[in-house]
Amino acid sequence: MDQEKKTLGFYAHIYKMILLQDLKSKMSYRADFIISTIGMLFTNISGFVAFWILFQSFPDIKGWNYYEMLFLYGFSMLAMTPVQCFFDNNWNLSRALRTGDFIKYCFRPVNLFFYFISEVFDVKGLGQFAFGIGTVIYAWNKLALPLTFANIAWLIIGVLSASLFMIALMNFAAATGFWLIGATSVMIFMFKFKDYARYPVTIFNRAFQFVFTFLIPIGFMAYYPSLYLIRPEHLSVLTYLTPFFGVLFFYLSYRFWMRGAKQYTGTGS
Repeated sequence: MDQEKKTLGFYAHIYKMILLQDLKSKMSYRADFIISTIGMLFTNISGFVAFWILFQSFPDIKGWNYYEMLFLYGFSMLAMTPVQCFFDNNWNLSRALRTGDFIKYCFRPVNLFFYFISEVFDVKGLGQFAFGIGTVIYAWNKLALPLTFANIAWLIIGVLSASLFMIALMNFAAATGFWLIGATSVMIFMFKFKDYARYPVTIFNRAFQFVFTFLIPIGFMAYYPSLYLIRPEHLSVLTYLTPFFGVLFFYLSYRFWMRGAKQYTGTGS
């Protein structure tokens, strides 16, 4: 097929076929699917309980009350859903490179990044999405936020933009596997930063505020986009730049991933 014929519709059709095959494969092991889904549910619940216990001892954290923090918590969970559902195969990249299995992706007439990423869909992420939606709705009601078209539109734009930052972080971390043996450790290290995304950047000292905004930009995963909704009086220009920076950061991570992939030559065995 000619390159110009590979439109968005073409890739959507290919993704649909790959997704159906992946879901069929997962459903053939229903016990494993059910157990892992329950495990994900309890992980989310335990995180929520730990969050609740924290606020039983402290009425607020540097001026941020329980429901504002709860909103950030739910927002960050929504932002995590795309990387959990659609980009989970990045965790398998290091193994595929080590075993030589990655070579099979290099000979198909489709975008290499798309082909590799699309092979796995983690349906457990949908449970996290539902938990995040419930948390945001609960906090939204408690904060008495106006239910306007502008607020709903920004919530959707903000979540989608915020998700691009976590996707990009994991793309960068996974792609180090093209040069480093211990890329999985890099991914684990970067993935742990998601826990800090649940908190306002302003509760950290200035050094960490800079790091979490410009170097490891987890501040864009909840704090900056959420300001529009929960603290409009404290709006930052970075809030409005979140969609632009999200797209840019994702694009840079994609180019970095593809640069590593294009120099891949197999295991040499």
